[in-house]
Amino acid sequence: MFSRTQDSNSKHPRRVALFTVAALLLAAAAGAQAASPGEETASLKVAYGDLDLATSAGNDALYARIVAAARTVCWASDVDSRDLHAVASERSCETRAISSAVQDVHSVKLAALSGERMRHG
Repeated sequence: MFSRTQDSNSKHPRRVALFTVAALLLAAAAGAQAASPGEETASLKVAYGDLDLATSAGNDALYARIVAAARTVCWASDVDSRDLHAVASERSCETRAISSAVQDVHSVKLAALSGERMRHG
């Protein structure tokens, strides 16, 4: 969907930072909670043009935004925590949304941070 090379990312970090990861959050949410034909699936745009992804602080902030967006898209406010199937489905949606969004950013530092956070919860 977003095809940019590492070289163009490093030369124009602000311009690259203007695109969003909403489509990937949408795709991940649709996979976990299959919508009926004609039914809309929630999505959120995650903007990060204000962040410097060359720094740890910038990557931490972007990762937090991605996680928050994934939780908003994937978790229903009325889910019964005793319904283990629903909880597992929403957790799976969140994990896929985060992974897809991180991959779309094409940042080695963000990918490493995500891998570390996913391993340790």
